[in-house]
Amino acid sequence: MPRLGDDAPDRRPIETAVFRHDALSVGLVLPLLRKGEVTPDFHAQLDLAARADALGFRALWVRDVPLNSAEYPDPVGHLDPWVLLGALATRTRRIALASGAIVLTLRHPLHIAKAAISVNELSGQRFILGLGSGDRPPEYAAFGQDTEARRDLFRDHWESVGASVGLPSRVMPDMRPDGAPDFYLLPRQPRAMPLLAVGSGGQSVDWIARHAIGWMTYHRDPETQRERHRLWRTAVERGAPEQFRAFGVAMRVELDEQPDEPPSQLNLGYRTGARALVDLLGQMRDAGTHHVALNITDSARPPIDVLEELAASVLPHFHG
Repeated sequence: MPRLGDDAPDRRPIETAVFRHDALSVGLVLPLLRKGEVTPDFHAQLDLAARADALGFRALWVRDVPLNSAEYPDPVGHLDPWVLLGALATRTRRIALASGAIVLTLRHPLHIAKAAISVNELSGQRFILGLGSGDRPPEYAAFGQDTEARRDLFRDHWESVGASVGLPSRVMPDMRPDGAPDFYLLPRQPRAMPLLAVGSGGQSVDWIARHAIGWMTYHRDPETQRERHRLWRTAVERGAPEQFRAFGVAMRVELDEQPDEPPSQLNLGYRTGARALVDLLGQMRDAGTHHVALNITDSARPPIDVLEELAASVLPHFHG
């Protein structure tokens, strides 16, 4: 029986299908919902994910939203990210699966590492581990953590996760009593797992450039984004000279039925027709963006219609 992922176009590291120098790829943020929908049918979401895979999107991004509250602006009932990623691993074949992002500071790093290795194994090495710190002080308190300590906690947990999913796997125990064995995680992986910074995690861009394969951030207006990219490239030149470090953006899109509809600004994105979206993405690629994760939640159109139009009218300009 073929292993999941064996029909992928090649066996190069999955991050090279998402992030490449002087190129831009397009992914999707899950769940894919219509306007006003806050209780997703996740069986339908898995069907949409499988269709996105077949249509040639490069990545599916899964968020980590541990708790909901009336004060939190996102009312959607998200599944636990590891459960959803495991289901996606069995329903897709080629597309990269990415966490955007696991809240590194509110989970034990060894649990994160074990879950990440499990998803990577189930998917046939198609997982990119995106890590963030979260930004809600009351949520930190609910988990017994001090939000003021998140910067140091993020670095410490990053080091522990990186050691556990590296080659060879090396566990950094919280405590090491006399006579304790050396631990490692199974199943063994063919290569070290890529770690991606999503947001800043309270770190400098120089730290991110040294430790991550890239930096994923939210869409800003073009002038602000150009400045952020300039800071990123300067940090890469300082901290990782002659190495490729990716720059990605999560962007909200409401795709108008009229392909020639000009873009208008939305919070964290645009309302636009397909032809104008091609121009926007082309400008982002030329400015140094390597991946755009489209968030089409709150769409007035059925998500499947949006996916089909994006695949027909937008992806060919970037995925060749």
